[in-house]
Amino acid sequence: MAVTKTTQKNQDLARLLTAASCALIGSLSASVNAADNWDVDSAFLLYSESDGRVSAAEPVISATKNYDEETKLNIKLAADTLTGASPNGATPSDQIQTFTSPSGKGSYAATAGEQPLDDTFKDTRIALSSNWSAPIDRDWAYGVGGYLSKEHDYQSLGLNGNLSRYLNQKNTTLTLGVNLSSDSINPEGGVATGLVQVPLSSSDSEFTQRTDSENKSLVDAVFGVTQVINRKTIMQFNYALSTSSGYLTDPYKIISVIDDSAGSNYGGNYQSSGRNLYLYEKRPDSRLKQSLYWQTKYQFDNNDILDVSYRYMFDDWGVNSHTIDAKYRFRFDNQYLEPQLRWYTQSKADFYHRYLNSSDYSSAEFASADYRLGDLDTYTIGLKYGYQFADETEFYTRFSLYHQESSGDKGYGKLATQELYPGLDAAMLIVGYKF
Repeated sequence: MAVTKTTQKNQDLARLLTAASCALIGSLSASVNAADNWDVDSAFLLYSESDGRVSAAEPVISATKNYDEETKLNIKLAADTLTGASPNGATPSDQIQTFTSPSGKGSYAATAGEQPLDDTFKDTRIALSSNWSAPIDRDWAYGVGGYLSKEHDYQSLGLNGNLSRYLNQKNTTLTLGVNLSSDSINPEGGVATGLVQVPLSSSDSEFTQRTDSENKSLVDAVFGVTQVINRKTIMQFNYALSTSSGYLTDPYKIISVIDDSAGSNYGGNYQSSGRNLYLYEKRPDSRLKQSLYWQTKYQFDNNDILDVSYRYMFDDWGVNSHTIDAKYRFRFDNQYLEPQLRWYTQSKADFYHRYLNSSDYSSAEFASADYRLGDLDTYTIGLKYGYQFADETEFYTRFSLYHQESSGDKGYGKLATQELYPGLDAAMLIVGYKF
């Protein structure tokens, strides 16, 4: 769910870093941490998109205090800096296009045939989280935690908890988890009204009609079953439910209105009061997401590990997605190599439009041209290397290449000659050390 021009990227990168630096199940033969000591996992992420788009640098450190085999306190601190250019949602054109910056105090331009990119994109985020987990008795365990994430135009505050029940001599674990989040959005220039014309500058009367901030709330719940099949196989099934309400629109995204009337400008930018007409996007104020997740880890006789997972997500915005992720860990004494292949595909949201038509744009209730809500496929290939020292510390690094392809309506008239769905390539490097 994109909320600000920085927030969605921060969330995506944070998930990438977490997935790469922290193992969900680890190893089927993982050793038990010694009690009453600290385990520290530190990592640094570098991320860069093609064509001068978003770049990110993110250090993170996670420290876990082990009071006994099951009682732990985890504290995690992350900071990231993002710079570069981000698509603003407008279509390319056969003419030069000029856009007002989010604050209204500046502008940026896209040349003819160029994808409109907002080059004012930059931010710094700090995130702190803490989690406590402990047994209740031999058959029950619980965990509680909280987190705070802050950037200049967005703040998120959350609480979470989970309860686990062990069955079948702890070979079966049932887990119920709940996360509550309250977020505040304070975009540059204020919160614009959805589907109104983008103003020319901060002197435009539309800027005076904006609110300073908006809020949204999220409730996430997950029910999971983890089953030890045998000494070599462990399997997990999850059902997740997520509901969000409040301001779910991205205040920095806009959408072009295209002239669909007969004439020489057919398929060009629609003119209103002598200038191109762009509207701020608008999304529904609620969203219900559901997902099913399956993961299996299998350890071979030579201690190599195969990790395969599948996730299906669907929501009331019309988005359906499938994710397949496969990793294979080759073990070589105190070293390992882990290649990864990941494929993701999704269908577009009901209100996703690459553009609106001049003949009927005024009747639209919701509309967004954000490619993250459109039809898309992504492919990731990665390789992780780890070296485990004699003192049980570990150095690891992962390099990944990411490719994205979008598709949809190809347009008409002048618009049909433009590249409406450019691909995206990105590279990511993670270097980490556990001690």
